[in-house]
Amino acid sequence: MDLLRFTKNGIYCPKGDFYVDASGKVERNIITHAHSDHARPGHRSYLAHKSTVPLLRARLGKKIDVQSLIYGEEISINGVKVSLHPAGHIYGSSQIKVRSGGEVWVVSGDYKLEDDHLSVPFEPVKCNVFITECTFGLPVYNWPDQQKVYDQINKWWRENKDQGITSLLFGYSLGKSQRIIKNINHSIGVVFVHKTVGTMNEAIILDGGELPKTITINEKINSEDIKGNLIIAPPSITSGRIMQGLAPISMAMASGWIQTGKYYGRSKIDKGFILSDHADWDGLLHAINETRAEKVITMHGYTQELTRWLNEQGINSIEIGELMHQPFKL
Repeated sequence: MDLLRFTKNGIYCPKGDFYVDASGKVERNIITHAHSDHARPGHRSYLAHKSTVPLLRARLGKKIDVQSLIYGEEISINGVKVSLHPAGHIYGSSQIKVRSGGEVWVVSGDYKLEDDHLSVPFEPVKCNVFITECTFGLPVYNWPDQQKVYDQINKWWRENKDQGITSLLFGYSLGKSQRIIKNINHSIGVVFVHKTVGTMNEAIILDGGELPKTITINEKINSEDIKGNLIIAPPSITSGRIMQGLAPISMAMASGWIQTGKYYGRSKIDKGFILSDHADWDGLLHAINETRAEKVITMHGYTQELTRWLNEQGINSIEIGELMHQPFKL
């Protein structure tokens, strides 16, 4: 059957009359997670995991119409069965399982396989069709052990503190920042966060998530109190007021793109830490294999490369772009 279609507004279920991570304004939208490229404003109603709801309200407004589910809870939308399953990408992130007429499709959203000790770890879901992200869908992307990365961050921060240097670590305000806050050694010093990170921290704590104490930077904090400690902030603040009066300062970036040097030469970072909330090449292949899917649809990233490799291995795969505006059947 024509269970899901791929349109200009996103992934659409004709029978259920709902979208998944819609890009255009729609009546009913199921959200995989609260990153802005997946959770957009303007939809009439939202459906998301209960831990994503506080994040959505913090980003999209308290008055949005949103229904919540817990992992594994199944509901019927116009006769189509829908359930959410852990994606391990960020706090509250979900894969969307859609079931009807004997077919099971899973929209992965974004995902990673490492347990970050804050989000619920990735859970493979058996399905006929698996729609997978492939942000880092090349063999060159092979993540180091995450504890070694946290140890590297701790070492960099401790050495800077011993020299009276402020450490400024860039990471996405939702996901990467909380993962770092959760896993670094807070005995080294005080952790300050940019207000955008602080807002996401508050939403997670409101939901019951456990995060170590941080101090949100505001106008009332003396820059002298910050010096020698650690600041976690999004990369967009490099030209903002947060940078004023902090010298001497060492800047670092936590990102999967560090592995291929994407950020070096583009910014003034002194240090790079390989840490991603997306699956690496081996993680993608493992997740795809665990679903036992008859068909794999690739989206978000190196779709052409991953699709070609899967087909060469005998795994029936196609890029999502090839399915735009046309029905797809098993």
